[in-house]
Amino acid sequence: MRILGGTLRGRRLAAPTQKGVRPTAGKVKQALFNILAERVPGARFLDLYAGTGLIGIEALSRGASHVTFVESSPANCRLLKANLQRCGYADQAVVQSVATSRFLKQSLLQPYDLVFLDPPYHTGEGENILPTLGAGDIIVPNGVVVIEHFHKYSLPSLIGRLTFVKSHRYGDTLLSIYRPVQPKDRE
Repeated sequence: MRILGGTLRGRRLAAPTQKGVRPTAGKVKQALFNILAERVPGARFLDLYAGTGLIGIEALSRGASHVTFVESSPANCRLLKANLQRCGYADQAVVQSVATSRFLKQSLLQPYDLVFLDPPYHTGEGENILPTLGAGDIIVPNGVVVIEHFHKYSLPSLIGRLTFVKSHRYGDTLLSIYRPVQPKDRE
């Protein structure tokens, strides 16, 4: 696992050793940051199902101002914190060792510009989390939500106040992009 762009380009991160952790493939990660390119600098970024922090640390390397990592596995959280320390980003990040659904039910002080979620494949968990994201004010009005999911799972075009924008396919993986519905979009 390595950082592909930004100030830490080429830096290797500690990788998970346990089964069941599926880091985002390099080509998918590169595509994600190509899609989000101009939005990342200065952004508040939320990395749900963060694993070892690969996506959020990439966002920090590319200029995000803050990343909140949400990961329920204590082992992954320890590895994520070690990766943040190794990269010098501990002061720009918060690691929440809690289930994504529980985190989203908590009240938040400041919304996020970008939200990335990579729930476990073949579980449909993303379908259950998107309505919570779409119901509240966790995303700024011009923000973006990207969900990485198995290509055979189809997601609804409207989820709460989130509307589907576009999908990009990479092998068996889809990156589906949503944005909050603007009041003028509802007319």
